[in-house]
Amino acid sequence: MAAPVHAADPPDAPWWRHAVIYQVYPRSWADSDGDGIGDLPGITARLGHLRDLGVDALWLSPFYRSPQVDAGYDVADYRDVDRLFGALADADALITRAHELGLRVVVDLVPNHSSVEHPWFRAALAAGPGSRERDRYHFRDGTGTDGEAPPNNWESVFGGPAWTRVSDADGSPGQWYLHLFDPAQPDFNWDNREVHEEFEEVLRFWLDRGVDGFRVDVAHGLVKKEGLPDHRARTHLLGDTEDAAAHVLDGQAPEPTHYTPYWDQDGVHDIYRSWRRVLDSYGPPDRILCAEAWVEPQDRAARYVRSDEMHQAFNFDFLGTPWIAEDLVAVIERSLQAADAVGAPSTWVLSNHDVVRHASRLGFPPGTPRPNGIGAEDPQPDRELGLRRARAATTLMLGLPGSAYLFQGEELGLPESTDLPDDLRQDPAFHRTGGAEKGRDGCRVPFPWAKDVPALGFGPTAATWLPQPAAYGACAVDQQEGVSGSTLELYRSLLRVRRELSLGSGSLALVEGYGRDVVAFVNGGTEGRPLLVVANLGREPVAVPGDAEVIVASGPLEGGLVPPDVAVWAAWS
Repeated sequence: MAAPVHAADPPDAPWWRHAVIYQVYPRSWADSDGDGIGDLPGITARLGHLRDLGVDALWLSPFYRSPQVDAGYDVADYRDVDRLFGALADADALITRAHELGLRVVVDLVPNHSSVEHPWFRAALAAGPGSRERDRYHFRDGTGTDGEAPPNNWESVFGGPAWTRVSDADGSPGQWYLHLFDPAQPDFNWDNREVHEEFEEVLRFWLDRGVDGFRVDVAHGLVKKEGLPDHRARTHLLGDTEDAAAHVLDGQAPEPTHYTPYWDQDGVHDIYRSWRRVLDSYGPPDRILCAEAWVEPQDRAARYVRSDEMHQAFNFDFLGTPWIAEDLVAVIERSLQAADAVGAPSTWVLSNHDVVRHASRLGFPPGTPRPNGIGAEDPQPDRELGLRRARAATTLMLGLPGSAYLFQGEELGLPESTDLPDDLRQDPAFHRTGGAEKGRDGCRVPFPWAKDVPALGFGPTAATWLPQPAAYGACAVDQQEGVSGSTLELYRSLLRVRRELSLGSGSLALVEGYGRDVVAFVNGGTEGRPLLVVANLGREPVAVPGDAEVIVASGPLEGGLVPPDVAVWAAWS
């Protein structure tokens, strides 16, 4: 028996409703000049890998001019390329080459905060209290007898207070400014009209250069509650409690995100409606907005993808779901219903540059709270089990209707780097928490292209900005290309079949009768060739129906049966 959950898109649905988009982290994908840091020319030279993989587009993490305090998410100039990565001409060349290869290009936009080196912030420091320049950010007088205490009790996502005090022109202590992240990342004041106008011009600058869309960083954080009231909990990207991410993993529902005075305020939606009008003014084909919005519950998250706002929003609810079949079925059904209610696709994701890679995360027992990084002294994931489950999870994900994002290296089965020496860590979260959180460096290690060459082929020298773990050699592209059963060839097969059967545009019906340890559904595609997806999360092998032919499997079958932690696609008449 199959229970319908989601209806198919029409065959002419816009590209973004079913696209698979690959995240490139520029400093870690390919280095052209040998300085140990990836760059735009390096990316351009390697775009053939993405064409051969079978994705529809790439998303580039920030490459703008920046002091690199938070790996480029502290932007000093939104209209220029940091010399670390190249020049504007290199960005133009990358966009042109990607389009020649049939790949669209999505760039990161960071509108919640700038760098302290941004000209506006420098002007704000020089102008003083009450000025037009300071109104572009959140400057406030302190509390206490002499203003010696912060304006409120908010804490930074990276640890410590969310306020830093500046000095006046005479050297005396002055006002405080808000930074929900690092002190080098002051938050813009989106009640200021100039901020709105500036970002609409930034959108046009990059659209005029040919980009196909924007991934919007901290999309749920731009607007703060009027009066900036105190809040009782530590600032967290997902929600409003100390262990918000863990709540998702252990099945508890965190308090709705909009109860937090700095997340998911209703005013953000007017911003995105105005941005949508800018993008729509460029005509077909659609240029897109994708929200990084850590928002609960799902119906609040779906507000970001209403027909006059964003096109996509990452499904972090899915990313945070433990490897438990009943939980996955529930989140799939809940996600599709919430997206369908506003006429949007669900946008699936398992890994990105901010979380532990799913090949390692799934190597922990289900329900383990998701750590912000893993160190050598921390409990270690089961690497073999993690990869086995990761391959099954991706097979499950790419069988779902909607769009999907991949993170560089997951197609190689890369594990998290868990043995980075602390003195080489660069993530502000590590330093701001005094090492209590290892941070995100472990998922950002340079990409392995070839096993038996310096830097695993990352660049022309042996230099890498972070050391590559020994395990990465066996994962390199040249060790997997053309090798039957390799993770790279699995991804290529999945993406090829997904495209051939139009699975991203398909219908979905849950298949009943497999029991509580199996996720099973039929994707109807739009080609009249339904596909059965079966993911076995239990301890015993399961069978596929006799009239179904397995065409892709995440791992070897056992006597025709699907073993534990394996997922299959089967053509079903």
